[in-house]
Amino acid sequence: MLKLNTLTGMGRLQGLTGAYVINLDSSSKRWADVSSQATLAGMEIKRVPGVDGRAIPSTQRSGFNEKAFLRRNGRAMLPGEYGCYRAHIRALEAFLSSDYENAIIMEDDVELRQDFTNRAEAILRAVPSAEVVKLLNHRSKWCRTVAVSEYGDAVGRCLHGPQGSAACYLVTREGARKLLKSADNIEFPYDMTLERGWKTGVSIYTVRQNIVELSERSVMSQIADRAQYRAVKLRGARKLATHFLRVIEYARRIRYALS
Repeated sequence: MLKLNTLTGMGRLQGLTGAYVINLDSSSKRWADVSSQATLAGMEIKRVPGVDGRAIPSTQRSGFNEKAFLRRNGRAMLPGEYGCYRAHIRALEAFLSSDYENAIIMEDDVELRQDFTNRAEAILRAVPSAEVVKLLNHRSKWCRTVAVSEYGDAVGRCLHGPQGSAACYLVTREGARKLLKSADNIEFPYDMTLERGWKTGVSIYTVRQNIVELSERSVMSQIADRAQYRAVKLRGARKLATHFLRVIEYARRIRYALS
């Protein structure tokens, strides 16, 4: 395990770190809530208009590999998932059009903390090779720690996954460029794509313990509920190919985590 505070890491933080929050036009209350939290935390956030996937007919989804998605996930893609994916792409593009060296990209249901930005920047100093760092996960089982920041935040890669959630992550300019290269070939939900460094070529790490949490606003999902996910799942023999592909993905994840 390493504890790093290198000149390389410091150099990457000479440019400001931007903060972007994805928010649907129909969710003005969420924007008001997260804006108030940002003010209290001393953060300046930029709003990225969300994408309402329900308003986009399935025949008009761009960059979407329907057959590959069905085979790899064992179910069809939900409208909310497509909108979520496109909104994150929009956020990455907004970041790259700015002068920021790094960005924190968030969804509008996170609970911001006062020391959040400082801790996120310290993580980049601790892991100079990182291009994406997930700052919030649903699970971090079998996490192989490679560094600890000056705030005591352990960072590494998890052998078990998917970890779930793309609600908050730190991304460098190079990381954003690499993620955008795969933007027109959607085969997984965005949160899973974000973790697939073995495919995208992105140097991805994760915090062992979340440095930001989901707020009460997350109780009402804007993507889908469990019943909607169950309704589009494949059953029986139709899902055999999915099980096989998941084994391959798991093996790739382990090899990546150990690299």
